[in-house]
Amino acid sequence: MSQVHYELFVRRKVGAQWTLEIASENRAHALQVAEDVLEQGRAVAVRVSKETLDNATGEYKSIAIFTKGMVDGGKPKKEVEQRDPLCVQPADLYTAHARDRIGRLLEGFLNRHKATPFELLHRPDLVEKLEASGTDLQHALQKIAIPEAEARGQSVHEVIRHFQGLVERTIANLTKAFKKGELPNLDKEGFAKAAERLVADPDRAFLLGAGVAASIAVATNWSDKIARLLDLADAAPEEPRARAAALAAIEQPLSEIIGSRAGMADLLDTKDDLGATLAAMTRLTGGVAVEALIKIEASVRNCMPELSGTAYRLGDWLSRDEFPSVRKAIAQRVLTELNGVRRLKPSDAEQEIEYLRALAMSLTAAAGRILQAEDIQNAFTTRSKTLLNGDFIDSLLGRDRSAHEEIKMLIRLAENVMGAVNKRNAARWLNANISAMRFEKEMRAGPDSPVAKLSHLAGLQRQLTRSGLVREDFEPLCAKLGDIGALIEADTRLLTMLVRAPAPLPHRLQLLAKLALGEAGPSGPVAEKARMEALKLARDPSSREQLAGSPQTMDLIKTLVAQAA
Repeated sequence: MSQVHYELFVRRKVGAQWTLEIASENRAHALQVAEDVLEQGRAVAVRVSKETLDNATGEYKSIAIFTKGMVDGGKPKKEVEQRDPLCVQPADLYTAHARDRIGRLLEGFLNRHKATPFELLHRPDLVEKLEASGTDLQHALQKIAIPEAEARGQSVHEVIRHFQGLVERTIANLTKAFKKGELPNLDKEGFAKAAERLVADPDRAFLLGAGVAASIAVATNWSDKIARLLDLADAAPEEPRARAAALAAIEQPLSEIIGSRAGMADLLDTKDDLGATLAAMTRLTGGVAVEALIKIEASVRNCMPELSGTAYRLGDWLSRDEFPSVRKAIAQRVLTELNGVRRLKPSDAEQEIEYLRALAMSLTAAAGRILQAEDIQNAFTTRSKTLLNGDFIDSLLGRDRSAHEEIKMLIRLAENVMGAVNKRNAARWLNANISAMRFEKEMRAGPDSPVAKLSHLAGLQRQLTRSGLVREDFEPLCAKLGDIGALIEADTRLLTMLVRAPAPLPHRLQLLAKLALGEAGPSGPVAEKARMEALKLARDPSSREQLAGSPQTMDLIKTLVAQAA
């Protein structure tokens, strides 16, 4: 049976070349990622091809099954490109860019062996397993050769031969060093002594890296690998040059583990809970700023998981100045997830809003250390779009809430979305619910007293004005609530009954004044009518004697007079 996989190529901008984004054996996954890349604005065009291995020739046959966007690339003038391959010497494979590409091309092999690209480049035993696996290395070379050949105008076979020679030289160098006994054994020699011995060696990065890779090879899971790396960090020498070399050798595999979804999930033990994972990652890197926010803000405290064990140790290291690339890997992962489409809390939309709010506050508090303020704002603006689609709104409102509760929940949503377009969309959802006949009927015919109903409407108006909506959006909504208040007052003749009630005049005037000031009822017709009735009562000559003994009521009347003026 022929082997089949799917490759997604993207064009980042008009006129750019196609570059490989992912390779997957799952057709639906490749197509979904293609749509996501376009939707998130990370590319102007995408192309998914089906790659079928011809067992007779060992070559892949490629068929494009999906294209979308500016596929023709705008036909700009073709620039003369550098035809030399990106990686020329074995040392080129040890750069961060090359390790990242190796991780994507050999993802399946590395996951099976619970290893990182850094370990593959420094462990002879792992290289032997790769060579013995048969097709893993061959497939990886073919995946990278196709876009490289297209970008440089060379044949695929020519590029494959080049990379094959590069891989063979890299393996030969590693094997030679191992056989000559040059690779340090940190468990026997000690990390500090090895670092001090090798600090003047021009190959110290490679040699210390091989020692680190061998030391963590015995770990059976990602969390254990991180623990062993932190043990090595604790044992790093104090001499500045040797310490810098030692920590640099630790930082590379640590960044790769932390930057992977599986590695982070194993460390934090948050399983498939994306909200808890992002919260823990933010706490891991946020340092004193996030810890201070947790102490003073209950909503943040409720969403931030406690760090324990290896995660706590790593957080302690990250609170210092060491391991900047690890913090960067975590920040990139947070950004990627926030810009993605995965739900933070798939089974609880209300909790999702709470977690998103807590993350926004925490990342903003730590802005500059984890992410730049502009990146944070853009990420939450993108994430806010997912909170305003019909599926999320249905999940948020459920089926058992009253119309009043639904509007309160939508206002809460409006408070927590970012971006002018998203705020406007939230206002549209609110307008649809506030203008619905269901809400009007519920408020007019509901079991609450007229005073309680007016108080509810006033509360909704206050929430709307604090929701972050622009005046052009929230004022019509407040006016609609005021109109519903007028209907309730007309149904019950509340103000007429209040004016004629046998209660003491100061009590009646206080309630009228609170209605007029928008405290006990909504602004609009009810407030205006209450103001007129209150001033009318206050001007009555017979009222002066009763009001003289109530300074509080007189202060309210003065406020109403000033407001009317």
